[in-house]
Parts: sequence; structure tokens; C-alpha cells
Amino acid sequence: MTGIKYEDFLDLGYEPADSELVCDFYIEPAHDMNMEEAASRVASESSNGTWAELQVDGSITDLSATACDIDGNHITVAYPDALFEKGSMPQILSCIAGNIMGMKAVDNIRLLDCEWPEAIATSFMGPQFGSSVRNEIFDAGDRPITATVPKPKVGLSTDQHVQVGYEAWTGGLDLLKDDENLTDQDFNPFEKRLYDSIEARDKAEEETGEKKSYLINITADGDEMLRRAELVADEGCEYVMVDVVTTGWAAVQQVRELCEDLGLAIHAHRAMHAAFDRVEEHGVSMRVIAQICRLCGVDQLHTGTADLGKLANEDTVGINEWMYSDLYGMNDVLPMASGGLHPGLVPELVDRVGTNIGVQAGGGVHGHPDGTYAGAKAFRQAVDATAEGIDIHEYAADHPELQTALDKWGTETPR
Repeated sequence: MTGIKYEDFLDLGYEPADSELVCDFYIEPAHDMNMEEAASRVASESSNGTWAELQVDGSITDLSATACDIDGNHITVAYPDALFEKGSMPQILSCIAGNIMGMKAVDNIRLLDCEWPEAIATSFMGPQFGSSVRNEIFDAGDRPITATVPKPKVGLSTDQHVQVGYEAWTGGLDLLKDDENLTDQDFNPFEKRLYDSIEARDKAEEETGEKKSYLINITADGDEMLRRAELVADEGCEYVMVDVVTTGWAAVQQVRELCEDLGLAIHAHRAMHAAFDRVEEHGVSMRVIAQICRLCGVDQLHTGTADLGKLANEDTVGINEWMYSDLYGMNDVLPMASGGLHPGLVPELVDRVGTNIGVQAGGGVHGHPDGTYAGAKAFRQAVDATAEGIDIHEYAADHPELQTALDKWGTETPR
């Protein structure tokens, strides 16, 4: 018989193999645990250990994770790739972010980062388009693409919603976007909103000579999402939007597979992410959530505003860099900056994160004193000026919509 004990999961001299999934955690051990004891329990519980010392007859497949580094409150755990079902994000997360989040051995635990081995990463489809949407769909050149959400985000009738979209498109914005909680309610049914919005989109394209599109929220149960995606493709729209956290990763993978056949890009809204990543000592970091999104195959993802806007601070720059990085030839993801943006913040945003992004404003468009059309013009003017290296205050001298926006909001960050 072979005994399996907690200490068997700790080896601070171990060098992870290239084939292993390597995860970095922040942990705060329980009051009666030291770091070594807590680290070994994290590796044990997230692989093939248990609380009791086991006596095993014969040989078993070695699927033990190894806690291989401790640096202050940071630990590194290496997982053999045979532990995982390839191409199944739910199964992988059930290991590396499952029971360990509730263990008594740690007061807090946070999954900070992952190094994905090739065999696991390439078992996922990844993005179909990624940041190439900027030019494959919109011919945006060196500028960010632009988007807006009608405000209020729920409560507008379909006719009101479509009118807002039409004014935003003709004002110069590229994308109309549903917000996370607008799907198929009686006041604005999904199918009517789709049909009427695409009709208005086509009219806006004819009038402006620019490509326009619509990020329509198909979030629902799995079968219904697939049905809605097919309707979207039938109408000649280029995108679907999915609330990726609330709908679940298996459903995202299903949508991605169908979108390969339909030629649709996937815009990922991250609603509920802060339930996992806002408390800095516990949960799952937005960096890891972004990694999961890329593997599962979204093309655009909200990643924050680099401490501008109204949302809590997060590592937008670092997350964006990872999403652009080489990952065994997998397509990248276009970061979307949103949450409290307005024209006066565009230059600083681009200075911090570059132009290979999408920028989205809701209140910063529709709250313009002269309405949505003027607000869209002002936002596009700010983007164009910044992409061309022109000071927006100088640009505003010949662009009254931008000047009005600057007079109203200046360059202040909202709360």
C-alpha cells in the first residue's frame, strides 16, 4: 500500500514541465496553518488529494498537483495536463478555481494568473476574428472603433431604442450595443429589436458611407442563444453579444462553435465579473477571466478604462497586453474600454492603452446637451482628433459638438 499525505503535494524544488498548467495564487492561511501547510492543501484539493491520508493498493495515474513555489503570500501550483479534459473550460475551472475557494485551510485565496500549456490552449477554438474586426468589418485604420449603449439601458421601447441607434450611427459611431440586462423583455422584444435595428443600420450606412453594426444581446439558455444567433446571421448582422460570466463558459463555447459556421464575431460583456475579482484577496482575477474569454473564443471583451471612467481600478494595461500576446498562434482579443467615458477622456485613455481598442460611451454620448446625434459626433470627433495626434481642445474650435461636450464634462473622471 502507498500512503498519500498533504506534504506529498509540496515540493519547493520542483520545476514545472512545459506541458503543465501553472497557476499563481494569493493565499492567506487560516490562523492555525503556515504557508507550506496551506499551499499543500491548495494543490491537494485542486487535484487528487483529500483530507484523510489514503492507502492505495496498486499504482494509480499520477495526477497530483505540486505546490512548487512560495513567495510571501503568493504560491505557484503546477498541474499535470492529464488532469484536465481538453476543450472543457467548466472542468478546468472546477479544478483550479473550485472547492479551494471555500477551504477552511485558507482565510482567503485568489487565482491571479495562469500559464497555459500548448496542449490545453490549442484544445479551444479561440477567437475567430479578434482585433482584426477593426479593419475587416469597419476599415477603421489607425483609430479605435466606437460604440454606444442607449440610455436608459432598459425601459426604452423598440422604436425609441432604434431611433437612438440611428442617431448614434449617423453621428459617426460604429456600433450600437445592447446592455447586459436587455434581452427579450415585453417592452423591447428581441426579434423586433433585431429586425428594426438592422433596417435602421442599413439606412445609416447608405447615408454615411460607413460600415455600421449592432452588438445585440443573445444571452439566454443554450438552445435559445443558438437560435438567436442564427436569426442575427440571417439579418446580415456581423456580431452577437453574450453575457459570458452569467451565461456560463460551456454556453459560450457552444455559441463560439456555431459562430464559426455563421461568420459572426462575439462581443463579450463581463457582467458579474466583480463578484469574482473585486475583492483583491479572494476569488478570480480579471486577468484570468480575460484568459478564459480568449480561449473560449470571444472577439471583443470589456477590460476597463485604465483607472479612467466610473468603475473600480484594475490592471487594464496588463490584461490588454496579455490579450494581444502570442498564444500558440491563437487570434487576439480586441479590448473594449467602457464605463463612464466621455469625449474629454479619450486622449488620456488612448495614451494609456493605445488605439487597438474599442471605446464605448453611454451617458457620455446621450447626455450631450444637444442630444444623441450631437453626442455621437462629439465622441467620434474626440477619437478622430486623438488618432490624428491633434489636441482635442484645438480640434473643438472647428467642431462645435466636441466643444459643447468639453464645456459640459471637461476632462474630469465621473464616479
